[in-house]
Amino acid sequence: MAETSVNDSGGSALSVWDAALYLKFESERLQPARDLLARVEVVSARAIVDLGCGPGTSVGLLAARYPDAAIVGVDSSAAMLATARKRLPAVTFEKLDIDAWRPADAPDVIFANAALEWVPDHATLLPRLFSYLAPGGALAIQMPDNRQEASHVAMRMIAADGPWTPRLLPIAKTRAVLDDYSDYYRWLRPIAHRVDIWQTTYIHALSGVGDIIDWFRGSALRPYLDALDACEREDFLARYRRELEDAYRRESGGGVLFPYPRLFILARKAA
Repeated sequence: MAETSVNDSGGSALSVWDAALYLKFESERLQPARDLLARVEVVSARAIVDLGCGPGTSVGLLAARYPDAAIVGVDSSAAMLATARKRLPAVTFEKLDIDAWRPADAPDVIFANAALEWVPDHATLLPRLFSYLAPGGALAIQMPDNRQEASHVAMRMIAADGPWTPRLLPIAKTRAVLDDYSDYYRWLRPIAHRVDIWQTTYIHALSGVGDIIDWFRGSALRPYLDALDACEREDFLARYRRELEDAYRRESGGGVLFPYPRLFILARKAA
């Protein structure tokens, strides 16, 4: 997930992810990972893999929960991995796309916090990941389920209405559409000892729509912005700000309440 800093005045090209902006909301982003890990019933683990580990925040949770486990963090972003390695030098990190990852040994826990929504064909992906688990292991997944939220509807609407449309419409289609929770249950239940699925909408109190923009400049907005020149980026973000100001009501103190729905999947393999 990330790359060099943003130069909105014109110079260098943007990268896919921005670790500094991503970490601006580290506490908010980490809470779903905490909630997911709290439901993992694996008592002791020899090997753990964190898919889409980003800057290592969820890896830190896993290391604290399982101090004796060999943990591997996998991510496709060199910059995110550089940040992760500085924070957790004892952990092994691999630069790899999730779709291309195959474990050398069967892990006891496969953890994927806000990562698999970028990988297509979940009907094939999730059973394949589950098959890699050691007996008694757990596949623990959390994915943002916010494509129908105003923040993401606005991204797609602006991408489809401007001089950049031929470049941005293909990007809008790159994020996998989450399937229905019943589909995930149907794919995993025949092969799992137990499957738990739940949904949570987190309500984040932010200082204003500028925080929402910064939230997604570190993640979902990055592919769009990367395809634009400096003037186009400024225009895109100005339009995005106007859409957000219309969609999110200012509270009495001047801030906004930002709802963020997430889908959780926890599948346990028979011992």
